[in-house]
Amino acid sequence: MPLPPIIYSDDYLVVVDKPTGLLSVPGRGEANQDCVAVRVQTAFPDALIVHRLDMATSGLMVMARGKVAHRTLSMAFEARQVEKRYVAVVAGCMADDDGEVDLPLIADWPNRPRQMIDHDIGKPSLTRYRVLERLPDRTRVELEPVTGRSHQLRVHMMAIGHSILGDEFYASDEVRALSPRLLLHAQFLRLPHPEAQQPVDYFSEVKF
Repeated sequence: MPLPPIIYSDDYLVVVDKPTGLLSVPGRGEANQDCVAVRVQTAFPDALIVHRLDMATSGLMVMARGKVAHRTLSMAFEARQVEKRYVAVVAGCMADDDGEVDLPLIADWPNRPRQMIDHDIGKPSLTRYRVLERLPDRTRVELEPVTGRSHQLRVHMMAIGHSILGDEFYASDEVRALSPRLLLHAQFLRLPHPEAQQPVDYFSEVKF
């Protein structure tokens, strides 16, 4: 089990570049134990998960080193002191240069792990977007999840008619077939360092 590329490490945190197709944490069953957490802990035994990326999503993930750093970083995520930006390629040509998607989300229990929009009991969910490049049949877009709901970016893009290419859960068969992987990458992460509490930035190159 090779270690994911390490973007940065010190005594308080480890930032890795998660490849697509790798779980963030162990799943159910013996066959789903390989994941970012297990691999990183072979080199950093005190590393603890603070947040997750979908298995199909690539890019930046931070792990805390030790319980004190874990508590500090977890509180930063809960307080929305962490800025995350993703790059995605979505189907169709988006009309607006930027905007917001404000649609409440909840788990689609009969179809887990899928999520769905529910205006009655869904949790508030907000995504900001900015167009980076328009092509004839697709758009490269920067996505900023203000909230951090499961599958938020994927559902929100689908909801406005621009599913992410390669999305096995929310895209049509035609859009899913346009890419062998989900074209969603966690490119930028800004967070307060658990020791100094000063903002630090991390960046991961998009490979698509």
